[in-house]
Amino acid sequence: MKILLVEDDEKIAGLVKKTLRLEGYRVDWAVDGEEGLYLAESNNYDVMIIDWMLPKMDGLTLLKRIREKKNTPALMLTAKSDLNDKITGLGVADDYLTKPFSLEELVARLKALYRRNKQLKTNLLKVGDLELNPDTKEVRRGNRKIELTAKQFELLKLLMANKNRIVSPAMIMENLWEIGEEITSNVVNVYISHLRKKIDGPENKKLIKTIRGMGFKISDE
Repeated sequence: MKILLVEDDEKIAGLVKKTLRLEGYRVDWAVDGEEGLYLAESNNYDVMIIDWMLPKMDGLTLLKRIREKKNTPALMLTAKSDLNDKITGLGVADDYLTKPFSLEELVARLKALYRRNKQLKTNLLKVGDLELNPDTKEVRRGNRKIELTAKQFELLKLLMANKNRIVSPAMIMENLWEIGEEITSNVVNVYISHLRKKIDGPENKKLIKTIRGMGFKISDE
Protein backbone atom coordinates (compact mmCIF):
# COMPACT_ATOMS: atom_id res chain seq x y z
CA MET A 1 0.00 0.00 0.00
CA LYS A 2 1.31 3.47 -0.93
CA ILE A 3 0.21 6.19 1.49
CA LEU A 4 0.40 9.97 1.50
CA LEU A 5 0.68 11.51 4.97
CA VAL A 6 0.11 15.27 5.25
CA GLU A 7 0.87 16.26 8.86
CA ASP A 8 2.77 19.27 10.22
CA ASP A 9 3.38 17.79 13.68
CA GLU A 10 6.78 16.08 13.33
CA LYS A 11 6.29 13.86 16.40
CA ILE A 12 2.94 12.52 15.21
CA ALA A 13 4.21 12.15 11.65
CA GLY A 14 7.25 10.24 12.88
CA LEU A 15 5.16 7.77 14.88
CA VAL A 16 2.71 7.25 12.01
CA LYS A 17 5.47 6.76 9.43
CA LYS A 18 7.33 4.28 11.64
CA THR A 19 4.15 2.28 12.35
CA LEU A 20 3.06 2.14 8.72
CA ARG A 21 6.51 1.21 7.46
CA LEU A 22 6.66 -1.63 9.96
CA GLU A 23 3.41 -2.83 8.36
CA GLY A 24 5.28 -2.90 5.05
CA TYR A 25 3.68 0.22 3.56
CA ARG A 26 5.41 2.98 1.63
CA VAL A 27 4.80 6.44 3.11
CA ASP A 28 5.40 9.87 1.52
CA TRP A 29 5.25 12.74 4.01
CA ALA A 30 4.28 16.37 3.39
CA VAL A 31 4.52 19.02 6.13
CA ASP A 32 2.00 21.51 4.71
CA GLY A 33 -1.00 21.72 2.40
CA GLU A 34 0.85 23.01 -0.64
CA GLU A 35 3.43 20.22 -0.52
CA GLY A 36 0.62 17.73 0.06
CA LEU A 37 -1.20 18.96 -3.06
CA TYR A 38 1.96 18.69 -5.14
CA LEU A 39 2.62 15.10 -4.01
CA ALA A 40 -1.04 14.07 -4.46
CA GLU A 41 -1.15 15.42 -8.01
CA SER A 42 2.28 14.03 -8.95
CA ASN A 43 1.79 10.48 -7.62
CA ASN A 44 -0.85 7.78 -7.29
CA TYR A 45 -1.63 6.76 -3.71
CA ASP A 46 -3.82 3.98 -2.35
CA VAL A 47 -4.86 5.97 0.74
CA MET A 48 -4.20 9.47 2.13
CA ILE A 49 -3.98 10.67 5.75
CA ILE A 50 -4.61 14.41 5.95
CA ASP A 51 -4.49 16.63 9.02
CA TRP A 52 -7.11 19.38 9.06
CA MET A 53 -5.06 22.21 10.57
CA LEU A 54 -2.14 22.58 8.17
CA PRO A 55 0.14 25.49 7.23
CA LYS A 56 -0.27 27.18 3.81
CA MET A 57 -3.49 25.28 2.97
CA ASP A 58 -5.86 23.60 5.44
CA GLY A 59 -6.61 19.91 5.07
CA LEU A 60 -10.24 20.38 4.03
CA THR A 61 -9.28 22.76 1.21
CA LEU A 62 -6.44 20.45 0.23
CA LEU A 63 -8.73 17.45 -0.04
CA LYS A 64 -11.29 19.40 -2.08
CA ARG A 65 -8.52 20.41 -4.49
CA ILE A 66 -7.34 16.80 -4.79
CA ARG A 67 -10.92 15.62 -5.38
CA GLU A 68 -11.10 17.81 -8.50
CA LYS A 69 -8.72 15.38 -10.21
CA LYS A 70 -8.52 12.21 -8.14
CA ASN A 71 -10.79 10.19 -5.88
CA THR A 72 -8.11 8.62 -3.65
CA PRO A 73 -9.59 7.44 -0.30
CA ALA A 74 -8.72 9.86 2.50
CA LEU A 75 -8.78 9.76 6.28
CA MET A 76 -9.05 13.14 8.03
CA LEU A 77 -6.78 13.20 11.09
CA THR A 78 -7.52 16.10 13.43
CA ALA A 79 -7.94 17.43 16.94
CA LYS A 80 -11.35 18.80 15.93
CA SER A 81 -13.79 16.57 17.82
CA ASP A 82 -16.94 18.70 17.67
CA LEU A 83 -19.89 16.94 16.00
CA ASN A 84 -20.34 19.71 13.44
CA ASP A 85 -16.65 19.47 12.52
CA LYS A 86 -16.99 15.71 12.05
CA ILE A 87 -20.01 16.20 9.81
CA THR A 88 -18.12 18.81 7.76
CA GLY A 89 -15.03 16.62 7.52
CA LEU A 90 -16.94 13.52 6.48
CA GLY A 91 -18.62 15.57 3.78
CA VAL A 92 -15.27 15.49 1.97
CA ALA A 93 -13.13 12.76 3.56
CA ASP A 94 -13.96 9.03 3.63
CA ASP A 95 -13.14 8.60 7.32
CA TYR A 96 -12.42 10.79 10.34
CA LEU A 97 -10.13 10.10 13.29
CA THR A 98 -9.62 12.52 16.20
CA LYS A 99 -6.40 13.15 18.13
CA PRO A 100 -5.20 11.63 20.36
CA PHE A 101 -5.64 8.33 18.56
CA SER A 102 -4.52 4.72 18.68
CA LEU A 103 -1.97 3.74 16.05
CA GLU A 104 -3.60 0.30 15.88
CA GLU A 105 -6.96 1.91 15.11
CA LEU A 106 -5.37 4.12 12.45
CA VAL A 107 -3.88 1.10 10.69
CA ALA A 108 -7.19 -0.78 10.90
CA ARG A 109 -9.08 2.15 9.38
CA LEU A 110 -6.57 2.53 6.56
CA LYS A 111 -6.85 -1.15 5.72
CA ALA A 112 -10.65 -0.84 5.66
CA LEU A 113 -10.47 2.17 3.31
CA TYR A 114 -8.07 0.31 1.03
CA ARG A 115 -10.30 -2.80 0.90
CA ARG A 116 -13.41 -0.73 0.23
CA ASN A 117 -11.72 1.17 -2.60
CA LYS A 118 -10.36 -2.04 -4.11
CA GLN A 119 -13.84 -3.58 -4.11
CA LEU A 120 -15.25 -0.50 -5.87
CA LYS A 121 -12.52 -0.64 -8.50
CA THR A 122 -13.42 -4.22 -9.43
CA ASN A 123 -16.74 -2.91 -10.77
CA LEU A 124 -15.07 -0.30 -12.98
CA LEU A 125 -15.88 -0.29 -16.68
CA LYS A 126 -12.84 0.74 -18.74
CA VAL A 127 -12.25 1.67 -22.35
CA GLY A 128 -8.78 3.06 -22.92
CA ASP A 129 -8.31 5.92 -20.45
CA LEU A 130 -12.06 6.22 -19.87
CA GLU A 131 -13.42 4.82 -16.59
CA LEU A 132 -16.99 4.50 -15.34
CA ASN A 133 -17.76 3.47 -11.77
CA PRO A 134 -21.34 2.11 -11.50
CA ASP A 135 -21.22 2.31 -7.67
CA THR A 136 -20.09 5.92 -7.24
CA LYS A 137 -21.61 7.13 -10.55
CA GLU A 138 -18.26 8.71 -11.37
CA VAL A 139 -16.86 9.01 -14.89
CA ARG A 140 -13.26 9.97 -15.65
CA ARG A 141 -11.13 10.20 -18.74
CA GLY A 142 -7.53 10.37 -17.62
CA ASN A 143 -7.45 12.99 -14.88
CA ARG A 144 -10.56 14.72 -16.23
CA LYS A 145 -13.79 14.22 -14.27
CA ILE A 146 -16.84 14.17 -16.53
CA GLU A 147 -20.26 15.29 -15.34
CA LEU A 148 -23.17 13.46 -17.02
CA THR A 149 -26.93 13.55 -16.71
CA ALA A 150 -28.63 10.36 -15.50
CA LYS A 151 -29.60 9.33 -19.05
CA GLN A 152 -26.14 10.13 -20.43
CA PHE A 153 -24.59 8.02 -17.67
CA GLU A 154 -26.86 5.05 -18.48
CA LEU A 155 -26.13 5.41 -22.19
CA LEU A 156 -22.37 5.44 -21.58
CA LYS A 157 -22.66 2.46 -19.23
CA LEU A 158 -24.55 0.51 -21.89
CA LEU A 159 -21.92 1.29 -24.52
CA MET A 160 -19.02 0.43 -22.19
CA ALA A 161 -20.64 -2.81 -21.04
CA ASN A 162 -20.70 -3.74 -24.73
CA LYS A 163 -17.16 -2.59 -25.48
CA ASN A 164 -16.12 -3.20 -29.11
CA ARG A 165 -19.65 -4.40 -29.96
CA ILE A 166 -22.25 -2.52 -31.97
CA VAL A 167 -25.22 -1.27 -29.95
CA SER A 168 -28.28 -0.59 -32.09
CA PRO A 169 -30.62 2.41 -31.59
CA ALA A 170 -33.38 -0.08 -30.75
CA MET A 171 -31.27 -1.58 -27.97
CA ILE A 172 -30.51 1.87 -26.60
CA MET A 173 -34.19 2.86 -26.59
CA GLU A 174 -35.15 -0.42 -24.93
CA ASN A 175 -32.62 0.06 -22.12
CA LEU A 176 -32.97 3.81 -21.50
CA TRP A 177 -36.67 4.49 -21.90
CA GLU A 178 -39.77 2.87 -20.46
CA ILE A 179 -42.26 1.21 -22.78
CA GLY A 180 -44.88 3.78 -23.76
CA GLU A 181 -42.66 6.83 -23.26
CA GLU A 182 -43.07 9.31 -26.09
CA ILE A 183 -39.70 9.88 -27.78
CA THR A 184 -38.80 11.12 -31.24
CA SER A 185 -36.97 8.98 -33.75
CA ASN A 186 -33.91 11.24 -33.56
CA VAL A 187 -33.56 11.20 -29.76
CA VAL A 188 -30.84 8.53 -29.72
CA ASN A 189 -28.69 10.53 -32.14
CA VAL A 190 -29.14 13.62 -29.98
CA TYR A 191 -28.02 11.79 -26.83
CA ILE A 192 -25.05 10.23 -28.63
CA SER A 193 -24.05 13.69 -29.91
CA HIS A 194 -24.18 15.23 -26.42
CA LEU A 195 -22.30 12.29 -24.91
CA ARG A 196 -19.64 12.40 -27.61
CA LYS A 197 -18.97 16.09 -26.88
CA LYS A 198 -18.34 15.34 -23.21
CA ILE A 199 -16.32 12.15 -23.69
CA ASP A 200 -14.42 12.82 -26.92
CA GLY A 201 -14.72 16.59 -27.43
CA PRO A 202 -11.34 17.75 -26.04
CA GLU A 203 -9.51 14.46 -26.72
CA ASN A 204 -7.31 13.56 -29.67
CA LYS A 205 -8.40 9.92 -29.61
CA LYS A 206 -12.13 9.43 -30.20
CA LEU A 207 -13.78 6.46 -28.49
CA ILE A 208 -17.46 6.69 -29.51
CA LYS A 209 -17.96 5.55 -33.09
CA THR A 210 -20.98 5.58 -35.41
CA ILE A 211 -21.42 2.45 -37.51
CA ARG A 212 -23.55 3.68 -40.41
CA GLY A 213 -26.87 1.89 -40.74
CA MET A 214 -26.21 -0.29 -37.68
CA GLY A 215 -25.69 1.75 -34.54
CA PHE A 216 -22.84 2.82 -32.27
CA LYS A 217 -19.93 1.31 -30.41
CA ILE A 218 -17.24 2.41 -28.00
CA SER A 219 -13.71 1.21 -28.63
CA ASP A 220 -10.11 2.33 -28.12
CA GLU A 221 -8.93 0.45 -31.19
